[in-house]
Amino acid sequence: MDELRPKDHAEAVALFRSEIVGALVRRDLLRGELAEELRKLSAQRFRPPDMQRTRTFSLPTLQRWFYQYRRGGLAALRPSPRSDRGRGRCLDPELRELLLQIRREHPSASAALIRRTLIQDGRLHPKDLSTSTLRRLFREHGLDRVPAREGKSPKTRLRWQAERPGALWHGDVCYGRSMLIDGQRRPVRIHALLDDASRYVPVIEARHSETESDMLVLFIRAIRREGPPDALYLDNGSTYRGDVLRIACERLGITLIHARPSDAPARGKMERFWRTLREQCLDHLGSLTSLHDLNVRLWAFLDQHYHRAPHAGLFGRSPAEVWDPSRADRTADALTEDHLRDALTIRLRRRVRGDSTLSIDGDSWELDQGFLSGRVIQVARSFLDPADPPWVEHEGKRFPLHPVDPVLNSRRKRSLRRPKAAPGPAAHFDPAGALLDRALGRKQEVSP
Repeated sequence: MDELRPKDHAEAVALFRSEIVGALVRRDLLRGELAEELRKLSAQRFRPPDMQRTRTFSLPTLQRWFYQYRRGGLAALRPSPRSDRGRGRCLDPELRELLLQIRREHPSASAALIRRTLIQDGRLHPKDLSTSTLRRLFREHGLDRVPAREGKSPKTRLRWQAERPGALWHGDVCYGRSMLIDGQRRPVRIHALLDDASRYVPVIEARHSETESDMLVLFIRAIRREGPPDALYLDNGSTYRGDVLRIACERLGITLIHARPSDAPARGKMERFWRTLREQCLDHLGSLTSLHDLNVRLWAFLDQHYHRAPHAGLFGRSPAEVWDPSRADRTADALTEDHLRDALTIRLRRRVRGDSTLSIDGDSWELDQGFLSGRVIQVARSFLDPADPPWVEHEGKRFPLHPVDPVLNSRRKRSLRRPKAAPGPAAHFDPAGALLDRALGRKQEVSP
């Protein structure tokens, strides 16, 4: 068992005083005998707590301790703190207000820096105020430097958790050790989603990049298996700031939340998972030569250890135990493929070239509808099935696109963009003549 120690310095002092006068309190002494015993104690030397030297105590001090202990026990022997502790007794109100105003305007400046600057300016005497007293002064007025470092806000940080599994997912990327593949160094980026309430990891995968597309592939895989979360909590990186992710979450009814910049503790659960993954898996992998070798080890670590291990944040339960009871309430079955495909349909505006072609992500596509040449049209493609060709949506109709084949086009018959005029007498059309007739007052008969 751990050694039982005083909870603070005041209790240590109270125990020290009780050891000196405690034996006298428990004895039945007459007034003269008590005075004689206290006089003997006043001649002895004792070493107070946290002191290197011994010292004696006067007879009035010992008498005060004796009667305090007899009336109130150990609590009565605790030294009372000074009422002006931390306020700088030698500081006048103007200087005290100046110190507080400097801290408000410069929250990142340390107490030592503020004190040293005022001493160099001649506005503060070195003996009037110590650095520790100045820190207590700032802390007493809610101007401690710690909350200033955490976003320059005095807001108290609390331990929080989602109300149930599936209510909130965290998403992040962890940088792994680069791999030597075919003589080239390739980066390793480990993408993962973490459930807040259960610490369960619905999906994890190592890739060579950290684009929005990488994030969406894993996100789709997770919601197909587990259903969509109520909210998705991400950082402010470009991976999580794209329009595709934002619009897809809106269509699926998922609230997209981005953490405040430069506030890493706000995403502590995700950072704690990365720390566990590094200490128990990534730091012991050695040299791997493919992402497949890395991914199978990541999945084995989750299934065989992490999801089964007791978690301190879950009061000894494992992530799998907390996650499993919620599966009956998940909405994975209610999310149809059509709904998912519609939510992940990307629409772009493109102008069709004169040869009925257009470019999408560097690839050339061709339309069979020549009458759309030169027009700005809306092109759609499904991120859910990237292999499917895109299509054109125009005036409520859907026209397919196919890759351009110049060799095949050399043998294709060119169709007319607009029908030929029917043979017959030429229609009368003379704009200048009409203006002349109007100037001369001649009226033209309208043919039936």
